[in-house]
Amino acid sequence: MFAVKRIFSRIQIPLYRPYTINSKLIEVTHEDDTGIATVSMACPPVNSLNRELLNTLNTSLKNIQNQKCKGVILSSSLPNVFSAGLDIMEMYDRNEKQLTEYWHTLQDTWLTLYNLQIPIAAAINGSSPAGGCLLALSCEYRVLVEGKHTIGLNETKLGIVAPEWFRNLYIETIGYRKAEIALLRGTLFHPKEALEIGLVDELASDKANAIKKCQDYINSFKSIPSKGRLKTKMELRKRNSLWLKVNRGMDLNEFVTFAQLPEVQAGLKLYIESLKKK
Repeated sequence: MFAVKRIFSRIQIPLYRPYTINSKLIEVTHEDDTGIATVSMACPPVNSLNRELLNTLNTSLKNIQNQKCKGVILSSSLPNVFSAGLDIMEMYDRNEKQLTEYWHTLQDTWLTLYNLQIPIAAAINGSSPAGGCLLALSCEYRVLVEGKHTIGLNETKLGIVAPEWFRNLYIETIGYRKAEIALLRGTLFHPKEALEIGLVDELASDKANAIKKCQDYINSFKSIPSKGRLKTKMELRKRNSLWLKVNRGMDLNEFVTFAQLPEVQAGLKLYIESLKKK
């Protein structure tokens, strides 16, 4: 959750391959030899999830799915950061309309990512707190590069609350008791800890190794009928998807109301000021 410069560029995926697309927000590569697309967030300094990045990610994933790729790898073009999470500037000193538009964008992008009809794995090549952790959790498989970086839902340390649909994924992934303690403390896990509790599936020596392991995961479905795989995935994810679809309004109201609280805005202001001093 950091401020970033807002730049938007529309992505259109051509019908030929191999190809590489570079924008100020997302890099998409697709090589014929694997049939797998790699989507790398490219919004320095820390891939904060502002409206523009979320919209571009949403569009990219839909386009790739329509191209009938074998699978997708979600990663980052930044060397030590996967995503620092929600952009704090999208929540600070914003009116109700701006907050509403931002949260709708996040909800829409998550529904696309979580319900993607082709296999998707995360090559997590750096820090992944809060919303960055949510992106990783929403993928089917997670490979984390070893290093000093961390991953987890640490919202309480910023004076805010992880929404219910964030928490549900966390609980399902690492178990209720571990999730409860981690959420209350805002714990961030180092790679070996994340592997031990099941927050990630594998560790990798570097980004290239993480990409390879994600490719191996996607290729493991080579002999699995795609219709059976897709139906099973949709059934497994139906409850969480349906919860958000049914409760979108309530979820939005909770976010807007909470974000506008004077004490929350004061806390966000202090956090922004602390970042400026670094």
